[in-house]
Amino acid sequence: MIKLDLTGLNNFVAESEIEAAIAAAQSARARVLELPMHGWVSLPSDITAADIAKLNAAGARIAEQSDALVVLGAGGSSLGARALLDALPGRGDVKEVFYAGDNLSGVHMARLSNALQSREFSVVVTSKSGTTTEPAAALRVMLKLLRARYGEALKEHLFVVAGEHKSALRDYAENLGCELFGIPEEVGGRYSVFTASGLLPAAARGLDIAALLRGASAEAGDGLEAAVAYAAARQKLNAGGFTTEILASFEPDARNLGEWWKQLFGESEGKQQRGIFPATVSFSGDLHSMGQYIQDGRRNLFETIVSFTGLPTDVEIPPNREFDDGFAFLGGWWLNDVNDVARQSVRAAHIDGGVPVAEIIAPGLNEASLGALLYFFEYACAVSACIDGVNPFDQPGVEAYKTIMRAKLK
Repeated sequence: MIKLDLTGLNNFVAESEIEAAIAAAQSARARVLELPMHGWVSLPSDITAADIAKLNAAGARIAEQSDALVVLGAGGSSLGARALLDALPGRGDVKEVFYAGDNLSGVHMARLSNALQSREFSVVVTSKSGTTTEPAAALRVMLKLLRARYGEALKEHLFVVAGEHKSALRDYAENLGCELFGIPEEVGGRYSVFTASGLLPAAARGLDIAALLRGASAEAGDGLEAAVAYAAARQKLNAGGFTTEILASFEPDARNLGEWWKQLFGESEGKQQRGIFPATVSFSGDLHSMGQYIQDGRRNLFETIVSFTGLPTDVEIPPNREFDDGFAFLGGWWLNDVNDVARQSVRAAHIDGGVPVAEIIAPGLNEASLGALLYFFEYACAVSACIDGVNPFDQPGVEAYKTIMRAKLK
């Protein structure tokens, strides 16, 4: 289970106030299930053994035929996969993963196209709506590359994840005969990591998607109180003028977990001139860039540290007798222990500097713990948005730029 430590808020909000906020959050928790698009709530347990077997079989086929995988999608259609693939070591034959469809840069696409010239590759494209320009443009480029390399056999290298409603992409996949996976209608893009959009790339990299789902299901069953407490605490801070949240991790491989979190909370809460502004930092690297601002800058921010216990690997720092740089005391330390001292020190310094600090602790860095953590954030985000009085499952502001851009392009 994911654990939550709110003691770093005690200097800023009375414990009794946090407890009252958590009790009041129960009505928002009920509201989540009253809104359309809450199908993600039961998603980890809804996926059957047959679904998992189909995903694993497709993933094995990708790994068998490909040196590289292109994950093509915008926003939640690729960020969940990216969070998983970057945080966990791949155990399959796919050596490299590239990403497309999340930008409109010709420079980026030219470099990607060149990189694929010398590799056997497959493409997983996710687009639930089929109305987003970035993946539509990237898919056209990828189809040209696939056809040039594989001819009519391109259908063996293209895997489509689409909404269950009728769409041009779904029709194309069905007519082509390539493997097709669906996203349930009641699951929005940024809550879709436990659909094929996240699970298929994970399976292609050899990750244990059954363990991922077990972790999420366990969190959905017994871990929701911590998620509700996190939601209530952040909204209590928001009401007190702490309007920016910084998500921090001391594991650089979790950087894209932060990017996924940023989209989840930003797109769910940023409406009606409301919402907590989400930002991310990767420590200890960003202590030498953003650290100064966090310590001494504007006091409208609070910090949430994501930490992992029981890490699978470590490296001992050897003694150095070649020169004296004043760090002889590091010899014999293990890096994960030094990293933990850094976490403790940063937490204490930031609290002393006027920054409330919450901490979320995941039991290990593996499929089960990542599944639990992702579900924890999904549930907390939905409850938090409902506390603030906005619908966590729509994104009317995103449509504004799409409408203008499509008109200009036409």
